[in-house]
Amino acid sequence: MRLRLYFISLWSIIDPIYYYLTRLRYLDSPAGSPPIFRVRLTKYKGRNVVLSDGTQIQRNDILVKIHLHNVRLLKELSGINNDVKKSLLIYQQVKESMPYLTRYIERHQRNSEIKGIIGITFINKGIKRLGFEQVDIINPFYKWYKLITLYPIHFLSSSQSFLKGNKKPCPSYLFMSKDGLFNKYGNPN
Repeated sequence: MRLRLYFISLWSIIDPIYYYLTRLRYLDSPAGSPPIFRVRLTKYKGRNVVLSDGTQIQRNDILVKIHLHNVRLLKELSGINNDVKKSLLIYQQVKESMPYLTRYIERHQRNSEIKGIIGITFINKGIKRLGFEQVDIINPFYKWYKLITLYPIHFLSSSQSFLKGNKKPCPSYLFMSKDGLFNKYGNPN
């Protein structure tokens, strides 16, 4: 437990540098708890994907890449020892952040070019209920790279009993079309 708190503290120091180097932006929100996402535009570089609503995501399409604010999330999860409660907290924070993501896209100067949103995660429960579609990462090198970069977050957020299990996490893409986002979370004002 003490080692986890040390790493979270160290990460808190490094996070502003990461934020700056990755060109991430916070979502606008009213006073109170800010959305759990940080975002940036990206050109998609993976294989072609057709989403369930017919949206085709192709190489070089403009997407909004979503990143969970992991340091903040890890601090909030540090006092919770139950993985189900942790999962519910993450689910709730993502759900509450989606309308702010909708507003961000609607107000973005490149709104007409944005086809949807993309994220990469180990999480596989509650994804469909939030409106995301999960797609396997095919490129073995990129999959390995994401496994290495996401594993510290997974390690720091998991309970000891979960870590002793033999379930191996596997990174995957999360997609949602812009229309799907607006339909599910409302076209913003």
